[in-house]
Amino acid sequence: MPLPRNSKCANGKGLRSSKTQPVENTRGEMIGAMESQEADKEESSQAKRSPSSPQGAPKKRSAFGDLTNAHQAQPTQFKKEVVKGTAKKVLRSSVTHDLSKNNEINSKKFGFKPLSEEASVSSEPTVKERLMSVQEKELKPVQEEPILVNEEPSVEGASASGEPGPREQMPGMEEDIEKIEEDPYANTEYAKEIFKYMRKREETFPVSNYMVKQHDISKDMRAILVDWMVEVQENFELTHETLYLAVKLVDHYLMHVVCMRDKLQLIGSTAILIASKFEERCPPCIDDFLYICDDAYQREELLSMEISILHTLNFDINIPIAYRFLRRFAKCAHVSMETLTLARFICELTLQDYDYVQESASKLAASCFFLALKMRNLGKWTPTLERYSGYQSSDLFSLVKRLNFLLTYQRHDKLKAVRTKYSHKIFFEVAKTPTLDMLKLEEILKNSP
Repeated sequence: MPLPRNSKCANGKGLRSSKTQPVENTRGEMIGAMESQEADKEESSQAKRSPSSPQGAPKKRSAFGDLTNAHQAQPTQFKKEVVKGTAKKVLRSSVTHDLSKNNEINSKKFGFKPLSEEASVSSEPTVKERLMSVQEKELKPVQEEPILVNEEPSVEGASASGEPGPREQMPGMEEDIEKIEEDPYANTEYAKEIFKYMRKREETFPVSNYMVKQHDISKDMRAILVDWMVEVQENFELTHETLYLAVKLVDHYLMHVVCMRDKLQLIGSTAILIASKFEERCPPCIDDFLYICDDAYQREELLSMEISILHTLNFDINIPIAYRFLRRFAKCAHVSMETLTLARFICELTLQDYDYVQESASKLAASCFFLALKMRNLGKWTPTLERYSGYQSSDLFSLVKRLNFLLTYQRHDKLKAVRTKYSHKIFFEVAKTPTLDMLKLEEILKNSP
């Protein structure tokens, strides 16, 4: 049964104070615990805010307000939300004081580790870091970078700027990237079989030209939806795998079901919910998705759409995505994080463009990575990349030209979520990287082996 709106959600992010105090607690301690519980109830009714995100706080809006005219913005709503947010800041500071006091008492009484000791052992954010004030986060945003690939210094293949590129190899020479992997969590023993399995599953999930049977929605509406989904991924601080999988779920669902435009945002938000349950350790609550849709849909509609998507896809949602292949190829080439991020930017731009939905994830990832190498002048497609990607450089030329055209000539110039996201310093401002001239790219591809 769905939980009521103000109830505590086990899947919600953030701190949830669920421990009850012993009977021997003093009166002051019990009052502190009661205030903490009241603060939790108040916080659970609000949508998640991500001040450390490049885009700032989540935008409570309908993605298709200009198309459906479902809701009109009221001038008084902004004032209410500002007052509510201010009250929340004051409340959060009092909660921080009470929690720190209770934690100190519990640590002395039950022998718990202080937060400073736990921080040295765990790489996860501590309670103090989670309860940083909004003002402090806005003044000094947390510089969280995506997962780094193995960066090893290499003289061969270095660019003019000194960045290591794909290692130069003798003809027929291939490198075993699993053999040099030292991370025990990288599953090196199974990596080859895993990606071989993912390549095989690509044949199970082809995407047809479903827009021919969709009479009420268009390619541009789908682009607007994906642009909004990128903002949701940023504001909720979800992984990129969640975003890619959610877009895949939307495409595969629309292949089988004719959709009306007033339900398109419902499909998108439900797809993010399903992908979050599949990819995230702590997926957002249902109330969060209702909030970001500006309460355009009811809770029952969201749950009903979740059932519809899962039944339509036969509960088989482990769809291969290009993002995973990109990390694999970057590891093969030993490139820097900046080059990998540039390839991710190119790949994320394709999510909005309907013309790329029929491309396989592995080929799309290989082409984006190939173009990123050429944009940064980092060498050629090595035998190791050929082996682990399954594509020769000549197989990618046609798709690489299309990707460079997408970068050079912005088709959806009004949808700036992806470009704004990758213009941030966290992502090395790769969106500002100069694009290749089409004639120059033709010459580069001709000279490529």
